[in-house]
Amino acid sequence: MYEGVDTIVLFEELAYEEALPVRWLAYADPVPEALRRSFNDRNLKQLQTCVLLDEHIQVDKPDERSPYHADIIRLDMKVNLLLDLVGHLLSSSHPLPQSLPIRFNALGAVWRDPALAPASGSMGVLEINLRSCFLEPLRFSGQLISVSTDGQVKVKFDNPGEAIADLIEKIAFRRHRRHVAVARSTGREG
Repeated sequence: MYEGVDTIVLFEELAYEEALPVRWLAYADPVPEALRRSFNDRNLKQLQTCVLLDEHIQVDKPDERSPYHADIIRLDMKVNLLLDLVGHLLSSSHPLPQSLPIRFNALGAVWRDPALAPASGSMGVLEINLRSCFLEPLRFSGQLISVSTDGQVKVKFDNPGEAIADLIEKIAFRRHRRHVAVARSTGREG
């Protein structure tokens, strides 16, 4: 049965899609290996944190065995609120790039930016601000493989490693699962 939500893919793999602050930084030469490793280390830590923050407690299915379940739910909600407030404070002192609809996974990214006109084949770093409460964006080195006349940009990432790929797939899957649940609960069916 169709739930009215299409699976989001890129390069034939599950992808994460959202409007996020995005910036492409062009490099004249390939990104140095030491810098790529530094990006991967920071990306790994940030994605691990995102996965932990994304683990929501089921409010509608209380665990009768735990006398503290309601307290844990309230604490979880307060921490999420605090993170949102910190994100707003950080974004006011550290302006973010323009939010653009982007689809990405560990293989690459696609977004539309009519203001960006680099040549296909150019090297660079894509910065994606996944959460407003993080000062640092995710950074992926890669190569532009196409830029269409209407501004659609497609980048193929340098291999970020299996651990990062698994975490991106996990957050993409969770996001897709939430969209399916929302579609089911609102009765949207194809």
